[in-house]
Amino acid sequence: MTALPSASATDQQPTTRSIGGAISPVEFRTLFRGHPSGVAVITATGPGGPVALTASSVSSVSADPPLLVFSVSSISSSTPTILAAESVVVHLLDADDIDLARLGATSGVDRFADSESWAPLPTGEPVFRGVRAWVRCAVVSRMDAGGSTVIAAHAVQAHIAREETDTARGGALVYHNRGWHRLGDHSRVG
Repeated sequence: MTALPSASATDQQPTTRSIGGAISPVEFRTLFRGHPSGVAVITATGPGGPVALTASSVSSVSADPPLLVFSVSSISSSTPTILAAESVVVHLLDADDIDLARLGATSGVDRFADSESWAPLPTGEPVFRGVRAWVRCAVVSRMDAGGSTVIAAHAVQAHIAREETDTARGGALVYHNRGWHRLGDHSRVG
């Protein structure tokens, strides 16, 4: 396995380059409203206990070494714990996991109140039971980007409970045009 530098060694200040004007925040949101994305729940633990948030920004970057990225908004109450964490768990959801997606996206609730729905890994990170798949990751870098932080993480442990090819089950869960959608054979166009 390729050794990766520690998070502090790879944190870099982004270079800001001006390329002229910019579109408005409303136009930008409208632009991406038509671009669907997968749904995940990110968990971590800290001195205040476990935290979770729903994210639609998870993307694979490299298979060798296994790297993924995601972003967290500065306005989420879970963000400080996730930013301080050396490791996180990324739960990759399908449509059967819609309740967890909604839970992670709801403000002001105790996402861990149902002690039967999750358990800590031996390494301490919380994992929700029954999700399609999860991956435990070591955080390798963080980059401030506007009102968010982009986090790069190295996958170190994974569990797949349901293969995405199992069409009798949930189907992919995507977020599109401000709503949750199930992808499956019925939505295939090609």
